[in-house]
Amino acid sequence: MAELPSWVAEWCRTFVGETPTAGLFVVSHLSEVVGVRLAGGREIVVKRRPDDAGRALTCVAAQRLLAERGFPCPMPVTEAVIADGFAVHAEEFVGGGDVDTEESPAAAERSAALLADQVRRLGAVDLEPPLPNPEWVRWHAVPARHERAEAPAWLEDTSIRVRAKLAACGLQPVLGHADWEAQNMRWHGGRPLVVHDWDSLAWLPEAALAGTAAGVFASHGKPVLASIESSAAFLRAYEAGRGVPFTAYETEVA
Repeated sequence: MAELPSWVAEWCRTFVGETPTAGLFVVSHLSEVVGVRLAGGREIVVKRRPDDAGRALTCVAAQRLLAERGFPCPMPVTEAVIADGFAVHAEEFVGGGDVDTEESPAAAERSAALLADQVRRLGAVDLEPPLPNPEWVRWHAVPARHERAEAPAWLEDTSIRVRAKLAACGLQPVLGHADWEAQNMRWHGGRPLVVHDWDSLAWLPEAALAGTAAGVFASHGKPVLASIESSAAFLRAYEAGRGVPFTAYETEVA
């Protein structure tokens, strides 16, 4: 059993109304993710991450709406609680399933169809945009740690031109998952069991969300850049899922 961080027990008593009796796991990266078993036997996941802007309020609300409408994601147990520069919420623990480790066009098509379904469902609800967007899709303002990174001149030049192109994009934003990687999903019998990491929702043009996912959908354990063939299959399947082909400009953005 995992040792619980010091803040978890009191938070659960205050906002969930139960005391944790065991830690299932603790994972830390951009956020702190803690699996706990409560005194009543229920298993939940508590997530804590930096959030000065309150964007988690929309992310958790969107996750709840998706779960209520049958999309495969964990049902939130609490709303997002914003305090001292952090957002914390609890959600149901969904175990089991397998990571899709393929990088094939077939895997791309499965992933793309699921993303198109998610974007379509959230397009039917009215929520405040969860801004600012996650830093890896915040093209108008590169994080300081990226500015300090050393890269070949040709790569830096390409990056500057692509960021400028995307920052100037005037397409209508939609609400969608911006960290659409295999490691955030579990499948069972060829069907999606659960999608995680809903604090990675972003307010971006649909073509930009699909294009981002087309490049990284196969990542698990370490970043993987999909092949051109698989990325193209992803975009074709996404267009089929949304029911409307991208325009030439949307394809360029993607």
